[in-house]
Amino acid sequence: MVDEMSPVALYIQVADLLTKKIESGKLKPRQPLPSEAHLQQEYGVARGTVRAAIRLLRERGLVVTLPARGTFVADKP
Repeated sequence: MVDEMSPVALYIQVADLLTKKIESGKLKPRQPLPSEAHLQQEYGVARGTVRAAIRLLRERGLVVTLPARGTFVADKP
């Protein structure tokens, strides 16, 4: 769960939690990420926070976003 009192930005906390799910195998390569609405509810954050977290995961190379298809866990290199 995210810690609202932490000095770490909420979007980074969400990105780190999703990174752990990817690295542990709970989210497998080529599997779609849960919807923004689902992630909002799961972590209790705003949509903009979820979008920033997904953007960070893209920058880290952990997910790919396909226009009109969604965001998927990237294949491991």
